[in-house]
Amino acid sequence: MMSRRVVLAAGAAAASGARAQGRRIGYAIVGLGSYATRQIMPSFAACEHARIAALVSGSPEKARRLAAEYGVPERSIYSYETFDRIADNPDVDVVYVILPNSLHAEYAIRAARAGKHVLCEKPMAVSARECEQMIAACAKAGRKLMIGYRSRFQPHNVEAIRMVREAELGPARVITAEHGFSIGDPTQWRLKKALSGGGALMDIGIYSLNACRYLTGEEPVEVSALERTDRADPRFGEVDDTILFSLRFPSGVVANCVSAYSSNHNRYRVVAQDGWFELEPATAYQGQQMRVSRRGRPPEPREIAAPKTQFAGQLDHMAECIRTGRDPIVPGEEGLKDVRIMEAIYQAVRTGRTVRLA
Repeated sequence: MMSRRVVLAAGAAAASGARAQGRRIGYAIVGLGSYATRQIMPSFAACEHARIAALVSGSPEKARRLAAEYGVPERSIYSYETFDRIADNPDVDVVYVILPNSLHAEYAIRAARAGKHVLCEKPMAVSARECEQMIAACAKAGRKLMIGYRSRFQPHNVEAIRMVREAELGPARVITAEHGFSIGDPTQWRLKKALSGGGALMDIGIYSLNACRYLTGEEPVEVSALERTDRADPRFGEVDDTILFSLRFPSGVVANCVSAYSSNHNRYRVVAQDGWFELEPATAYQGQQMRVSRRGRPPEPREIAAPKTQFAGQLDHMAECIRTGRDPIVPGEEGLKDVRIMEAIYQAVRTGRTVRLA
């Protein structure tokens, strides 16, 4: 027999979906930094089912300027102190948390308590425990929780998943995935462990990790890792620079991955029984290119149509899930899995030993 709480949560979710029918789903954008203002917010223009309904910022001037640009009424501008009043705004269906990593859990949980669905940037949080708390809060409130794995909506990556899952080139054997960039200003929040939870691995290495998981459709059974970080470099007094890590999957696939803050990488290659393919760049904001080689022949480009950007695809996916009651393809549990594996990678670095994963 279902508990009264579960029944009430289900009823609330159904009511929310019903209200959303016939109009675009309203997003509150929490955090108006570069990624929000240069990538996410402009992408709403290409959305079919989503719109910006509210802004949350610590800068009233910036919030008012952007509100005027995107047609957000002044009553729907919030500070971090007044954020909880969003519960009274019927125009807001989803809260999109685009804040430093250490604030993800707090604002996702507060959004759920305010009766709003949650889209949260990756990494989901700075610990598996926080991820579990976010999942529990959204479940209790009867609200959906989705993590911002935008590459899952990028057409080249969608094609790459199909190729591996359908064994177009035979069974996959080895994956190499490399992600990194040369980080600049040593005072930025990404280089402060209290805000980021970690360094390159949490910020950019997660793309290598997540790509190996979504390409194979499997969860790794063990991980080994080593780190190279120059602690004399003012950028890396608190966080990791380069981590090389390897994953072994149940099918026998081995993945060798790079995570870096002092070198530039954005690619992955899947070597299969009858050939290989690669994406470079693989998970950039734009410009993905795929090459495919069969049975030792020279690689050929594969053109992939992209009717919608990955950002608009992500935003519309959450909107459609709310309308239909479906679960997102990248729910909170997906973010939790990545964070647990990253915790194991850090453990492997500290101990110098292979870590078995449950």
